[in-house]
Amino acid sequence: MRYHFPVARAGQRIGILGGSFDPAHAGHSHITREAFKLFGLDRVWWLVSPGNPLKADGPAPMPQRLARARQVMAHPRVTVTDIEQRLGTRHTAQTLAALQGLYPGVRFVWLMGADNLGQFDQWQNWHDIMARVPVGVLARPGQRISARVSRAARIYRAARLGARASHLLPGAAPPAWCFVNVPMVDVSSSMIRSRGDWRR
Repeated sequence: MRYHFPVARAGQRIGILGGSFDPAHAGHSHITREAFKLFGLDRVWWLVSPGNPLKADGPAPMPQRLARARQVMAHPRVTVTDIEQRLGTRHTAQTLAALQGLYPGVRFVWLMGADNLGQFDQWQNWHDIMARVPVGVLARPGQRISARVSRAARIYRAARLGARASHLLPGAAPPAWCFVNVPMVDVSSSMIRSRGDWRR
């Protein structure tokens, strides 16, 4: 069967939540729903990655992770896709460059949990990510303080939008980022794997 890339129109505000989703869980769906409300997004794409370069162990097979993600996030405005694998990109900066080439005029917003902001400066070409798209950061349990004082937060302090202006983020010229607190769902993929609830 021929693979079709997700459909998008110029001017749409599309949030991108990337990760290994090994496995997807209620926390992922929770921050996605909050992102819709807080950032005024039209759609959200879950980019299920082939693997996380910062993790030594490989994830479960892609079909298994895609199926789980679609089960967890059955929402008419959310697309679960392995487009990163289809594009052959390995790092977020490469993926965003490819997506902007494929979808000119689309207003992409990179979404991440606050824990990722804490280690954002370890990502390859992370300055390029900030230069390409606005970044929406959603607070997760135990990570609020460390994220706010992270190296990335300090370097891009002047580019930060206040939480009350979060709905303006998709239209902001990068670099731009916004840190928002959301009601917590204290669950993680590693927690699920440690309980043995996720079969590889």
